[in-house]
Order: sequence, then C-alpha cells, then structure tokens
Amino acid sequence: MNILVIIPARCGSKGIPFKNIIDLCGQPLISYSISQGLQLKKNKLVAEVMVSTDCDEIAQVAKKYGASVPYIRPSEISADKSKSIDLILHALDYYLKHGTKFDAVLLLQPTSPLRSENVLQQAIETFKENSNNSLISVYKEDYINDLVMYGFDGKTLFPKNINHNTGIRRQDHSTNYVRNGAIYLTRVDFLIKHSKIISDNPLMIEMKKSDSINIDNYDDLIMMRRIKCK
Repeated sequence: MNILVIIPARCGSKGIPFKNIIDLCGQPLISYSISQGLQLKKNKLVAEVMVSTDCDEIAQVAKKYGASVPYIRPSEISADKSKSIDLILHALDYYLKHGTKFDAVLLLQPTSPLRSENVLQQAIETFKENSNNSLISVYKEDYINDLVMYGFDGKTLFPKNINHNTGIRRQDHSTNYVRNGAIYLTRVDFLIKHSKIISDNPLMIEMKKSDSINIDNYDDLIMMRRIKCK
C-alpha cells in the first residue's frame, strides 16, 4: 500500500503564535511528527513524508528535519476556518499531477507528539489487514459521559441525561472511546469521493489517555513539557 504522510502546519494559531514550531524540549514541536513519519518511511511502511504549510519559516524548519515541502500551501486553504480535507485533497492533486498516486493518507498533526512508533506501526498494519475506509486513534474514557455532563442556560445547569442524579455508580458508566486527533489514516478513493477524513465505521487504534494530549493552548503546552521534557 502506497501511503502518503501529511503533516499540516499553517502559520496562524490563535492559542499559541507559531505553535507548530514552538520549542518543546529543545526542538520545534513539528520535528517530533516529522521524525515519526521518517521512521515509518525507513521501515517501508509509508512512501513519502511531506509538510503542508503556508509559511516559509515553517517550511525551512520542516526541511531541516528531513520532511519534503514541495510547495507553499495557498492562502485560500490556510485560513482559520479551512478544513484539513482541503489541504489533503490539494496535496493529492499536486502529487498526481507530478506522476505519483497514493492509496492512503496518514495525517499526523504536529500538536500530538506523544504517539509512539509502535502505535503508528500497529495502526498501519491494522488498516492494511482490513477493508475499512479509515482508522482513527482513540483513548478509552470510563468516566465522562452524559450522566456527568451539563449544559448552562446563563443561570443554572441543566442535565444532559435525566438519570444524572439517580446515584449510578462510576463503575456502571458506559465506556466511551474518544478521538484524540493523533492519527488519521484514510483511503484515497474515499477521500476524493466523499471529501471526508473519517468514514462512518472507522477502525481504531487505542492510545493511553496520558499520551493523548493535543496542544491547543498554553496550558496544554505546559502539561506536555512536564511529560515530554523529563
């Protein structure tokens, strides 16, 4: 299976300016995802590792750490409200025009650097062994569900579940699997046909909850540094 690794990294970030290349334990954040992708390529599990960015500075950092940056992403698919599917389809179209066709895309967001090489390899092997159109990474959540969730009307809370106050034990809560954003693996035919990254019945690869931090703001970055920079 010919797999393209895409690492998305645009300039803009409201939470943390230039988040994708911010320092994490002496290295730019994006370098960890690049390293993971290049190890997969070394092990012949993927064919190419590229960074899709609209920023010259990020492009230079990505190239320094060994990723391919074949172009600077157009501004019209790099705005705050732009979707990941747009940059994926743009990348696939670029490679197809240059004579390379891929079977699947592995999207690695720079903000999830705690995914392990072992988990990535398992994800690819699981995907290859099945016919599902997509695979996502998740963590198991035994506590959080609608029994402990409330909305707010501006004055008081209102329960999401009518049984919120009936004394159901934590042990009796249903188990949920929460998408953590670390791994998205999707067949190209599905991407092009449906313009979606996740199919209705995706495969899953389970990660630890402690490895599922996605850096969105400074609190996340502080927590990540405490874990990663030991």
